Amino acid sequence: MRRVVTGHDSESRSIIVSDGPPPRTMEYRSVPGIALSVAWATEPDQPVSRTGADTTAEVKSVVPTPGGTCWVVLTFPPDATLASPEVDWPGFAVEHLQNAPGLAERFEPDGMHTTPTVDYVFVVEGEICLETDGGQLTTLKAGDLVVQNGTRHGWRNRSDKPAVIAAVLIGAPSDAT
Repeated sequence: MRRVVTGHDSESRSIIVSDGPPPRTMEYRSVPGIALSVAWATEPDQPVSRTGADTTAEVKSVVPTPGGTCWVVLTFPPDATLASPEVDWPGFAVEHLQNAPGLAERFEPDGMHTTPTVDYVFVVEGEICLETDGGQLTTLKAGDLVVQNGTRHGWRNRSDKPAVIAAVLIGAPSDAT
């Protein structure tokens, strides 16, 4: 994956300040085919960086607090891969805590999770199902969009090919009482 970041030079002209892979890209060793890239993240009230300085590495949680953002790209292998004896689920738990702090702690054993965010999700490649409560599955294909409003959900790849999604998580105050 290529990430291009813009900024300004000393004369306030727009420039490209970096062009290459996002520095927080991880392929999980414990589960073949799972990959996570934190493409960009901002803290609440963080001003636009005129220099294009990348503070993504300093963000402690990939689940932003209200006003913060996090852009992630996820690759999901087919569900059949997850049933393979090669999968190391205890190792995955450790890797996920390291690679996706703030998110990994929210996962239930079946992969369902809830975040206090509004997520703009774009299916980049393949086919993936969005699961909501009650086991409701909605099949999504490349080019489809999801606005995920802080609901409990999970991702299922029922196909025989990897699926890639890009999601921008925006921290939002909860209206839950």
